[in-house]
Amino acid sequence: MKKLLVCLALGASGVAGFATTPLWMRDVRISPNGQEIVFCYKGDIYKVSTKGGEAVQLTTQDSYEENPVWSPDGKQIAFSSNRYGNSDIFIMSANGGSAKRLTTHSAAETPSSFTPDGKYILFSASIQDPATSALFPTAAMTELYKVPVAGGAVQQVLGTPAEMVSFASTGDFFLYQDCKGYEDKWRKHHTSSVTRDIWKYDVKTGSHTNLTKRAGEDREPVLAPNGKDVYFLSERNNGSFNVYQFALETPEKVQAVTSFKTHPVRFLSVAENGMLCYTYDGEIYTQATGAKPQKVKINVTRDDEDIPVMLNMTRGITVATPSPDGKQVAFIVRGEVFVTSVEYGTTKQITHTPEAESGVSFGADNRTLVYCSERGGKKGLYLAKITREEDLNFPNATLIEEEALLPSDKVERTAPQFSPDGKEVAFIEDRSRLMVVNLKSKKVRQITDGSTWYTRSYPFDYSWSPDGKWFALEFIGNKHDPYSDVGIVSADGKGQIVNLTNSGYTSGSPKWAMDGNALLFTTERYGMRNHASWGSLDDVMMVFMNRDAYDKFRLSKEDYELQKELEAEQKKAAEKKEDKDKKKDKKEENDKKEEPKSVVVELDGIEDRIVRLTPNSSSLASAILSKDGEDLYYLSAFEGGFDMWKLELRKGNTSLLHKMDSDAAFMETDKDGKNIFIISSSSMKKMDSASEKLKPISFKAQMKMDLAAEREYMFDYVYKEEKERFYRTDMHGVDWDAMAAAYRKFLPHINNNYDFAELLSEWLGELNVSHTGGRYSASLPGEATANLGLLYDWGYTGNGLRVAEVVEKSPFDRSTSKVKAGVIIEKIDGEEIKEGMDYTPLLNGKGGKKVLVSLYDPQTKSRWEEVVKPISNGAFSSLLYKRWVKQRAADVEKWSNGRLGYVHIESMDDESFRTVYSDILGKYNDCEGIVIDTRFNGGGRLHEDIEVLFSGKKYFTQVVRGREACDMPSRRWNKPSIMLQCEANYSNAHGTPWVYSHQKLGKLVGAPVPRTMTSVNWVTLQDRSLVFGIPVVGYRLPDGSYLENTQLEPDVYVLNTPETIVKGEDTQLKAAVDELLKDIDRNRK
Repeated sequence: MKKLLVCLALGASGVAGFATTPLWMRDVRISPNGQEIVFCYKGDIYKVSTKGGEAVQLTTQDSYEENPVWSPDGKQIAFSSNRYGNSDIFIMSANGGSAKRLTTHSAAETPSSFTPDGKYILFSASIQDPATSALFPTAAMTELYKVPVAGGAVQQVLGTPAEMVSFASTGDFFLYQDCKGYEDKWRKHHTSSVTRDIWKYDVKTGSHTNLTKRAGEDREPVLAPNGKDVYFLSERNNGSFNVYQFALETPEKVQAVTSFKTHPVRFLSVAENGMLCYTYDGEIYTQATGAKPQKVKINVTRDDEDIPVMLNMTRGITVATPSPDGKQVAFIVRGEVFVTSVEYGTTKQITHTPEAESGVSFGADNRTLVYCSERGGKKGLYLAKITREEDLNFPNATLIEEEALLPSDKVERTAPQFSPDGKEVAFIEDRSRLMVVNLKSKKVRQITDGSTWYTRSYPFDYSWSPDGKWFALEFIGNKHDPYSDVGIVSADGKGQIVNLTNSGYTSGSPKWAMDGNALLFTTERYGMRNHASWGSLDDVMMVFMNRDAYDKFRLSKEDYELQKELEAEQKKAAEKKEDKDKKKDKKEENDKKEEPKSVVVELDGIEDRIVRLTPNSSSLASAILSKDGEDLYYLSAFEGGFDMWKLELRKGNTSLLHKMDSDAAFMETDKDGKNIFIISSSSMKKMDSASEKLKPISFKAQMKMDLAAEREYMFDYVYKEEKERFYRTDMHGVDWDAMAAAYRKFLPHINNNYDFAELLSEWLGELNVSHTGGRYSASLPGEATANLGLLYDWGYTGNGLRVAEVVEKSPFDRSTSKVKAGVIIEKIDGEEIKEGMDYTPLLNGKGGKKVLVSLYDPQTKSRWEEVVKPISNGAFSSLLYKRWVKQRAADVEKWSNGRLGYVHIESMDDESFRTVYSDILGKYNDCEGIVIDTRFNGGGRLHEDIEVLFSGKKYFTQVVRGREACDMPSRRWNKPSIMLQCEANYSNAHGTPWVYSHQKLGKLVGAPVPRTMTSVNWVTLQDRSLVFGIPVVGYRLPDGSYLENTQLEPDVYVLNTPETIVKGEDTQLKAAVDELLKDIDRNRK
C-alpha cells in the first residue's frame, strides 16, 4: 500500500500519522546549491534541508521510484520509475507535482546526470550497441544515452558501459565508473579484475583514461567545484567503502576523506559549495570541506500501518499430496498449508503463520496432517487434526487442533511422512539422518546415520513400503557426490542400506509399486548424458523385491492371464473353506483383510532383477505404475512441456495418453490406486485409473498475509540457510550473527520487494563471495519493445531511422526484402518518424504482430513498403550473439590465413559443448590450431569435459590402403590451442581456464579472471518473486587454498579498450591468434 504524506498539524480528535527517523535511505543526492537533499525511502522520493528536519514527499504513486538526479539549476529532478511497468526516465519539478515520462523503451533505464547546460539527461540502458562494435552483446554491458528534458529521440553517447556520470561544468569531459562483468554490484571487500574503476572521458577527442586501475572497488566519482579534484568511494587499506579524493593531474595520489568502519559509505554527491553528501549505515551525512561528517537528522511522517493483504494464490504450489481415500489434497503455497476437496474445490487454510511450512503428509485416517514449520528459528514437525467427529474432512472442518511433534530448539526436523498405518512418522533430522517417531510412545529411532548424504540444500527422497517395514531412499553410495544411488533399508533401525544400483550414474526418485513387490526409480544410465552436471535424459527402471514378482513380470501376456485365472480359482476355493468356519469373528476377519501384505524382500540376486521400462530415454518429471502392475504412466517432455505417456508393459505398446504441455509435475496415487494425481506448481489434476480420464482439481487458496512479518521471517531464513549451507564454516571470517543484527534494524523501514532484495544484496555482500545477493522479479504489465532486427546508425540526423545493418536471420533478412544498409525507415504503421521524435512507442507491444514499414533508399530515390513481424529483444539478442561469433571466426581466419579455427564457449553447459565439439572436429579439423574463447561466459560445469576435449595427444593414425583417414584419438583435439579469458568470466568460466592452464593444455590470453569459482544454490523464498544465492560448494587445491577469491592471471595480458572495441577492434583476439601462430611455428623448428 502506498503511504501518503501526512501534515504535521494533527487534529486533537486522533493521530493520523507519526513522525519517524528513517533508516535505509538510498539514492541520495545533494542539490547544486547545497541547501537540499533528495533521497529515496520506501519506494518514494523525498526532499529535506541539508540542516535536517521534516522531509517532504515528492512522489505518491503506487510505483517504485529511484535514482533521483538534480538539474544544474536545481529546479528539476530526473528519476526512474516503473509506473508504466518498465523502468523509465521521468522528470518533475524539484518541488514535486506531476512527472513527465521521457523514455518508453522496455529496457531498464537508470539516470546518472544532466548535461551541464541542463538540456539533456544522461542514463544507462542496454538498448543497442553500435553496428561497428566488437563488444560482446549482453544486457549486462549497458550503453550511455541522453534524452532531451522536453522528451523526444534518445541519442547514444557511448557504446560502452559508463555509469554514475559526473560532468565538468565546461562540458569538455566527464567522469564515470565502468562495468566489466557480471558480479553483484553490492559485493564488498573483493579485489579482482572485475571491480569498478573510475574513468575520464574527453568529449572532444573521444579518449577514455582509467584514473584508478587497481584491483579493488573505486566508484561513484564526483567532480569537485574547482573542476580539478575528484571525490569517490573506494575500499582501500582493507577497509570498508569510504570517501577518498585525488587531483585529476595526479590520480595516483589518493587521500582519505572519511574513516567509517564496518559498513560502507554509499551514494556520494557534491554541491557547488564543496559540501559532500552520502549515506552511512542507512543514514545521511554531509561534510563541508576540511570538516568532520555531520549526520542529518531527518523526520518522515507517514501513515505507516502494516495492514495484512489478501492474497489469492493460483500458482506457486511447492508440495502437495492426496489423502489415502483420494478425496482431499493437501498442498503448500506461499508457505501455508491448505487442503482442498477433490470434487468440490472447497479449500481450507490450515496454517496461519508468516513462517514457511513444508513437507506435508496425510495420516491413514484422512483426518490428520503432519508438516514441517520453521518457527522459533528451527524447523520442526507439527500435527494438525480435525477436532470434531462431525467434520468429515479438512476443507469442511470447523475446528482444527495443531500440536508440535517432538518440540526442540536445538534439533532440526524436516520432510515428514506418515507410515502406511498412521502410527509412526518418518522424518529427516539435521538434513542428513532418516529417523522415525512412534506417535504413541514418542520414542525415536535412527534409520540412517547421515553419512550417506552430503548436501545441506535439500533432503533426499525416501518412501515407506506399503507394509511399513522398509524404506526406499536415494543416497550417496560410494562417496561420489552428487551422483546418487537408490537403496532400501529396514524400518526397524537395525539394518544397513542395501545399494540397489551401485552406479556412477545418477539414480533417484524411488517409489514402491505392486504392493511393495517392486520399486520404481529413475536413472540417467541409459540416456544421453549432458556434458555438464545436470540435464541428462532419464529412464524409468524397476527392481523386483522377490523372485516370484520378477517371474510373473517375465510371463507372456497369455501365460500371465492363465496364471491370474489359476490364482483366482485358488482364491475362491480358499474363501469357501473359510466360510465353513462359523465361529470365526467377522470383525477380526475384516481387520485382517485390511492389513497390508508383508513385503517379501529377497536380497540375493536382487541386482539381477532390475529392468528398464521406458523404451526411450527422455526428460522425465515423474512416473507411476498402475495398481496391477500392468501399465506405466510417466510424464515426459519430448517437445515443449511435459505430457503423459502410457506404456502397456505386457504388450510393449507406448502411446501419448494426454497432451498436457505442463511444467514439471509429480504423480501420486491414493491408497487403493483408483486415482492418479498429477500436481505441478501451477495446477492439480486427477486421472481415474479405470477410465484414464483427466479432470482438473480446483482450489481457492486465499490468505491474509502480514507482509512485514513475512519479510522478517524471510530475513531470518536467509540468515539461517547461509549459516547452514555456506561452503566454508568460517563464513569467510565474517561475524554472521553480528552482521545479521546490523542489517535487521532496517526491516521496519522497508515496505517493498525492491528494497528488500537490495537489503539482502548489501547484507550478503559482506561475505565477499560470488554467487550471492538478493534478486526480485517483478511481474508488472509493462509493454515490451519489439525489434525489427536492424542495427541503426546512431550518428544519423534527419527524419526517420537510417539502417546500419540488417542482422542475419532477422525479419528483414529474406530474399524478397530490399532493405540494406543506408535505407531510411520513414514510417511505422503509417506514422511518420520525424527528426527528434521518440519512435519506440510505434514498436511497443508489437512483437509477433504484422507491422507495415515504409522505406526510402537515398541512392535510388525509391520508396516502398514491407510488412514484417518484429521479434522480441531476447530473440534479437540471440541473433546478435551468433553474429558476434561469426565475426570473431572470420577475423581469426583472416589473421591466420586459414591456419586457425575459432570457437566460443557461450555457457558451461551441454549445448555449448556440443557446438564446440562439432566445430573443432568438423569444419576446423584440418586447422593447425584452435582459439578457444571463454569471454563473458557466465558459468555452468564443463571444466572436466573441456580438459578432456583439448588434451588429446596423437598416438597413431588410421590408414586405409595407404591413405591416412583419421588421427587417433579421434574424439579429442590433438593439436595446439589457446584460450581467451576476460574480467566477465564467471563461476565455471573461472574454473575451466584454471584447469586448462593447470593441465598445461595451452596459454591463457586476455584479462585476469575474477575469483568466482564456487557452486551455488539459488534459493526461492516463500514469496516466489524473491531469490537469494548461497555458495554451497568450494573447490579446494592441494595446498588448502580455494579457487574462490584466487584470481587467475593470463599468460599474455591484453585489454580491450573502450575506444577500440566500439570500432570493431578485438585486441585480445588478435593477440591470441599471434601468440598461437608464434608457438606453432616455433615448435615446427
